[in-house]
Amino acid sequence: MNSLEKLFAELAVQKLQNQTRRHFLMDCVSKVGGLAMAPLLFGCEPEQLIKKSTGLNLSERDLNPLAPLPPPFSGKAKSIIYLHMAGAPSQLELFDYKPELAKYHDKDCPESLLEGRKFAFIRGVPKMLGPQAKFEQHGQSGAWVSDYLPHFAKVADEVAFLKAVHTDQFNHGPAQLFMQTGSPRLGRPSLGSWVTYGLGTENQNLPGFVVLTSGGKTPDAGKSIWGSGFLPSVYQGVQCRAKGDPVLYLEDPSGMSRDLKKNVISAINQVNQEDFETFGDPEILARINQYEMAYRMQIEVPEVMNINDEPEHIHELYGTKPGEEAFANNCLLARKLVEKGVRVVQLYDWGWDTHGTDHDGSIDKGLRNKCREIDRPMSALLLDLKQRGLLEETLVVWGGEFGRTPMQENREGKVQGFMGRDHHVDAFTMWMAGGGVRKGASYGITDDFGFSGIDERVSVHDLHSTILHLMGFNHEKFTYDFQGRPFRLTDVHGELIHSILA
Repeated sequence: MNSLEKLFAELAVQKLQNQTRRHFLMDCVSKVGGLAMAPLLFGCEPEQLIKKSTGLNLSERDLNPLAPLPPPFSGKAKSIIYLHMAGAPSQLELFDYKPELAKYHDKDCPESLLEGRKFAFIRGVPKMLGPQAKFEQHGQSGAWVSDYLPHFAKVADEVAFLKAVHTDQFNHGPAQLFMQTGSPRLGRPSLGSWVTYGLGTENQNLPGFVVLTSGGKTPDAGKSIWGSGFLPSVYQGVQCRAKGDPVLYLEDPSGMSRDLKKNVISAINQVNQEDFETFGDPEILARINQYEMAYRMQIEVPEVMNINDEPEHIHELYGTKPGEEAFANNCLLARKLVEKGVRVVQLYDWGWDTHGTDHDGSIDKGLRNKCREIDRPMSALLLDLKQRGLLEETLVVWGGEFGRTPMQENREGKVQGFMGRDHHVDAFTMWMAGGGVRKGASYGITDDFGFSGIDERVSVHDLHSTILHLMGFNHEKFTYDFQGRPFRLTDVHGELIHSILA
């Protein structure tokens, strides 16, 4: 029996199962009863329940949930490139210049900074740790940037800094989930999934939401931070690789021709279409779309994920080395992807957890080395997008999941062998550039030690509401019905950061 005969045999068995008395009795309470209760619970007839629960116009997006849609209002940005530094870089060595902190270097931490506070590892009374980088003002905006980022200092006028961002999660996994999904717990859709759900994507041969990783590991929160949560799974991020095959199993096995592959997918989707007509489950539509997308990706992905053909001056600009898994390569790939119409590209770079437990995790040596890996490529990304006329419609976001303390970490009360800082939730720096963001802006002020925001503080929900606004959404109205109530990325919080809007 060949593969097509097996598929149709499975379909026949499934139909027989659906007609048996046992199957009916097993499912009648949850399915038939649920449909009967639909008018009472949801205020609609059963045939309208699917549309209401998904929020999709099924007549238009039945077989293509990634079809491009206009935003509710005209957003300045059409795509997003989000650069997440997993582990949380120190704002005190990069952007938040605190000369007063230097005067307190190696002195006991003031009691006022410790009273009522909890830290991930600091115990007792730690020593203060002055900035380990040299700062200068750059550009017409006079932005403070340290010597850890000499290339970025030249493009500082292109970005808007948020210097008093705060969170309420001081462990990596929950903090990364919070930053990427709006909740520290599993199960919520990621920012990229929300945007792709709302807007679809311009290129039907590529995923709407692509994820690229570097640094040797994935973030602590795992792949859930680019998951689709309760949204249909077609909106989850698709992880691609800069080294080796961009997507696993992209090539067909030996003996599988392109025509045979097409026939197999057509047969599978015929079965799925009949299931959808029977059950009305939108997840079946996602499955259909994913099979079709995988088939089209086999042609387009190898070309767009290949940086070998880029001109030499572009490789020099980014500092790329084809064939490696590196942040520089991923930045160049991000430009190529948005240029091809991909809606959201997220780059996760691992290795920013500078506790001072070893050389690589030190604030003066390890952090400087990490900055060398990202400085040129992230600056090149802004320049490259600008010279191609893409920066005006591409929103670029940079940051970690929290910040670092102005005190030196004394893990369990013991001084570390290298200089390091503990996790810090009260104040850290992020920046945004491109589509709809005011150039050269700085929003947020921290105290003399960089410990707490004292004016213009920004929450994670504020950040999300502003990103959605720039993409053309009112964060309070952009919802998805799940478990009997409308959910949104910003939950019941979030204020627009008007001061950084162009």
